[in-house]
Amino acid sequence: MFTTVLFYIFSAVLVGAALGVVLSRNPVHSALCLVLAFFNSAALWLLLEAEFLGIVLVLVYVGAVMVLFLFVVMMLDINVAQLREGFTRYAPLGALVAILMIGEIVYAVWFRHLGVDLAGNAPPLVQGSNTAALGELLYSKYMLPSELASVVLLVAIVAAIVLTLRRRPNLKQQDINAQVAVNRADRVRVMKVDSVTRS
Repeated sequence: MFTTVLFYIFSAVLVGAALGVVLSRNPVHSALCLVLAFFNSAALWLLLEAEFLGIVLVLVYVGAVMVLFLFVVMMLDINVAQLREGFTRYAPLGALVAILMIGEIVYAVWFRHLGVDLAGNAPPLVQGSNTAALGELLYSKYMLPSELASVVLLVAIVAAIVLTLRRRPNLKQQDINAQVAVNRADRVRVMKVDSVTRS
């Protein structure tokens, strides 16, 4: 009973945070709402006894990806008015996708309520720690996809840095060629100063 109450509380906050991500006018507020949504998703994973997935969701997404995304959003010059125009342009498509997703969830819950096995020939549950089972699969069978995912994330980080370093007017930049080609006489000047004695 208590677990059910917690599930509905976390689910309600998660839906509200997801709506805040989409409907927020400020990109920074939208990113913070996404952090709240990740925290509530991690709490739902903990309720399902999937501790590893909940911890990874907090550490990886909230601790690394969302912080990086927040810094990128704050460093980029985002035109908020242009974002609002894009929201109104793609709102019907987003509503259609949301209706399809809600229909699929209701369909799955309804058939599960009727007792239909949607999983088919699912593998048996792993006895013991799910963290050990996931680690064994990740570093044996799915080693190459995980490494490819890390390379894709590295490319995304480099692309975000390149986007923030685009040329802007009145931006001071170093000229390495001018610094290397400088002469000592242009930088250092020896001056003769009369000594002053104090009484």
